Amino acid sequence: MVFNYDASDPLAIVTAPPPNETPQEKAAREEREAEAHRISDQIDEEIRADRAALREQEQMVKILLLGQSESGKSTTLKNFRMRFAREKWVQERASWRTVIQLNFVRSVNKILEALQREIDEEDEEYVFPLSDKHHRLRLRLRPLRGIESDLKRLLGAKFDETYESPRETSPKVSPRTSSEFYVRSWDWRSFLQASRNGDSLHRSMRQDLTSHDITEVIAGCKDDIKGLWGDSAIQELIKVRRVRLEDSASFFLDASERLAARNYEPLDDDIVRARLRTLDIQEHELSVDDDGDMQTWKIYDVGGSRTQRNAWLPYFDQVNAVIFLAPISCFDERLQEDPRVNRLEDSFILWKAICSSKLLSRTTLIIFLNKIDILEKKIQSGIMVNRYLPSYANRPNETTSVVKYLRQKFKDTVKHNSPEPRMCHIYQTSVINTKTTAQTLLSVRDGILREQLKRANLV
Repeated sequence: MVFNYDASDPLAIVTAPPPNETPQEKAAREEREAEAHRISDQIDEEIRADRAALREQEQMVKILLLGQSESGKSTTLKNFRMRFAREKWVQERASWRTVIQLNFVRSVNKILEALQREIDEEDEEYVFPLSDKHHRLRLRLRPLRGIESDLKRLLGAKFDETYESPRETSPKVSPRTSSEFYVRSWDWRSFLQASRNGDSLHRSMRQDLTSHDITEVIAGCKDDIKGLWGDSAIQELIKVRRVRLEDSASFFLDASERLAARNYEPLDDDIVRARLRTLDIQEHELSVDDDGDMQTWKIYDVGGSRTQRNAWLPYFDQVNAVIFLAPISCFDERLQEDPRVNRLEDSFILWKAICSSKLLSRTTLIIFLNKIDILEKKIQSGIMVNRYLPSYANRPNETTSVVKYLRQKFKDTVKHNSPEPRMCHIYQTSVINTKTTAQTLLSVRDGILREQLKRANLV
């Protein structure tokens, strides 16, 4: 067989079939060439896919939520999802029922613990005038202690996944002595579903326990819970003994009639106030409208306790914005992990470290001066800010003045510690207020998008 090819074309010479090729050799060669062509096409497709993924990654906005534990990061993430991923938010709303019940029951048990201590210390010089009514309430609400443990196990916890923070002895700083429950996986809804489906690994120690059983017990205690919370002697006990309840305890206890109902369904306001501490990184993708174009935002909520801050560094790479939660109401509180450290001072230290990071030198910085509602209540109750924050000196003990002072301190930290000059966007917030926070998030979105355009030299 004679093969014709252009002798002046080097490529044609190289690729030409060998002379005197037999039919069997030709078939084998063509099979090899077809396989090589298939592999080449596959490589080309992978390269195109990698390039597309890289372009998508470059266009994706990455946001880090940073701040100490209990600063409001998870609540801020809930607000983002409520605003920009509404459909998924509504679909999972019912899953929060168990978490809200846990917050509700835990608040009742905190009060019962204080009541029990008062009963045990009857020989002290000053005791509250407790009556038979209070003893009866304590006995009738005793089942809620077991219900709290059952709710934790429905969410996937084991006994070693709770801890008791050390008791404070100094009156200088408000004590934070409450036990903190946590789950090791953000996917706590899978634990809940497993328990409902009868998965023995995730069932409560009571083999016949269901979420329905728990709801029945809570509903049976409804009137006694209302009686406990509405009792003037109990309110005085909480105030004088400085019983430290969760920030949202009063919200849940005021709503006892609704939360303890058998047909209770969670509302958005309930969910944003429900606390569930997690030890892993929460990561959510949102679709954000940019003048008709949907842009993907990826938001990371990393743990804020001191033991978890080492996990922050890998997320600093190529992040577009940092939203730092500074709970300014905590000026009179100390860290649970280290009672020697004032919580507000810890926020200043964290903020300085973030501003100083070279990895974040071109990152948009946003601060939420959070929990302003609690700050206002503390100041109205007569607590003096300069007692805990000496640098505040003789400035007015008023919310507006305190916020102005703290705002300037955070701005000065950016100015003096950033590797290169940049702006810092500061908002005063109460992220449990979903309406005002929704407006704040729209401003945050617009600010981040403007920064993106500037960096792309389009503005």
